[in-house]
Amino acid sequence: MYLTRITGFLLISLSVAVLPAQAQKYGTQRGTVEFTSRVPLHTFTGTSDNLSGEIDLENRSVDFFVDLATLRTGIGRRDRDMRNTLETDDYPFAEFTGRLLTPFDSEASGTQQARVQGTFKIHGVSHTITISGTLEKTGSQIRLIADWNINLDDYNIEPPRLLMMRVNEVQGIHINALLSRR
Repeated sequence: MYLTRITGFLLISLSVAVLPAQAQKYGTQRGTVEFTSRVPLHTFTGTSDNLSGEIDLENRSVDFFVDLATLRTGIGRRDRDMRNTLETDDYPFAEFTGRLLTPFDSEASGTQQARVQGTFKIHGVSHTITISGTLEKTGSQIRLIADWNINLDDYNIEPPRLLMMRVNEVQGIHINALLSRR
C-alpha cells in the first residue's frame, strides 16, 4: 500500500512536471501562405491554406512547410504554369526551419515583435535567412504573421514570362497562422 502511494505520487509529480513543456508547443495545419509575383502593371498572388508548422517556445524552435501544389492564383492555366516553374513534381515543398531570436512572453497580451533565423528551402536550394514578424497571444492560441522576400535566382528558379514580360525575380512571401497548443 505504501509502495502504491509512492508510485502514484511519483506518476502525478512526473505528469505535472511534463505539462509545462507540452504547453509550450503550438502548431497548425491550416495556416495561410501567399507568394506574390509582379510584372509591369500587374500583380498576382498564389495562396494556400495548407501551411503546416510548429513553434516550440521552450526550445525556441520554429518549423513550417507548405505543399507548393496547393497554391492557387484563381486562374487554372497560371496555376499549372506556376507548378511547372517551381517544378513541384521534383520539389513539392517550401520549408523554413529555424530558431526564435527574440523572447516571447506567453503570459503577455498584445502583439509582440518576433525575429527568427534559419533555413528557407525551396526548389531544392537552401539559404539561411532572418525573418521579422509578430506573435500575438489570443486566448490559448498564438497568431503568427510574417513577411519576407526571396530572389528566385537565389533558388535556381527561372522567372516565368507573362505574355512578353518576365515576372520579377523578387517574390513576396506572407504567412498568417493561428497556432493551437499541442
